[in-house]
Amino acid sequence: VNMTQLRDVRRQSPRVMCEATAMNNNTNIMLNREVPPFDNPDIRRALVLALDRQGFMNALTEGSGTIGGHLQPPPDGLWGMPAEVLATLPGFGPDLEKNREEARALMRKAGYGPDRPLAIKIFTRAVSLYRSPAAVLANQLQDIYIEAGLDVVETSHWFTRIGRRDYSLALETTGNAVDDPDQAFYEHFACRSERNYSRYCNPEIERMFESQSTELDVDKRRQLAWDIDMKLLADAARPPLVWNRAAT
Repeated sequence: VNMTQLRDVRRQSPRVMCEATAMNNNTNIMLNREVPPFDNPDIRRALVLALDRQGFMNALTEGSGTIGGHLQPPPDGLWGMPAEVLATLPGFGPDLEKNREEARALMRKAGYGPDRPLAIKIFTRAVSLYRSPAAVLANQLQDIYIEAGLDVVETSHWFTRIGRRDYSLALETTGNAVDDPDQAFYEHFACRSERNYSRYCNPEIERMFESQSTELDVDKRRQLAWDIDMKLLADAARPPLVWNRAAT
């Protein structure tokens, strides 16, 4: 059961024994970087700075979940960056108001403000796992002059629209088969991967995938994986919101 359902289970059966476990999947944002407004790097950075990830967990998962980059974060994952490293990256710093003030400055630079907000649609599926975080995201973006409505479709139409790039911003949940940098990086960020739904392509970063993959020293490989993850996060490649947990 998900964490919201767990509350109902415990209410009906107070003696039930439950354990929350990591699912190795994360809810994230996909941006269409080829068309306005997210072809503008300033607006992409403003979006990243506006995110309140703890707010997502509080609103959606009873405070459960983990904040991380593109690799499953510790203690569940072996390769993800620790919290103190994440805190140095854009949008992960602890001072949310400072982050959002920087975001608002970038939005004003791009020509937007309280009297001229940016109107967008958040493309998402008609299931709570997608629609609920999309609604939270829309609420958070109001703080940086973005008025976001929801573009909700049935799952049968989702992949067709994704394949056509018929969206500007989409909210996705991405699962990983194993906790390993090769699977995460090559599958979701390699230029020619069929699972790279946002079609993010950065040949310079992709060349780094090979270096970490062939490194036999685990500690050195972990640092190389962190370096890649930092670059992907700084480039707003596919900003993760929260790593999800479930109860058994």
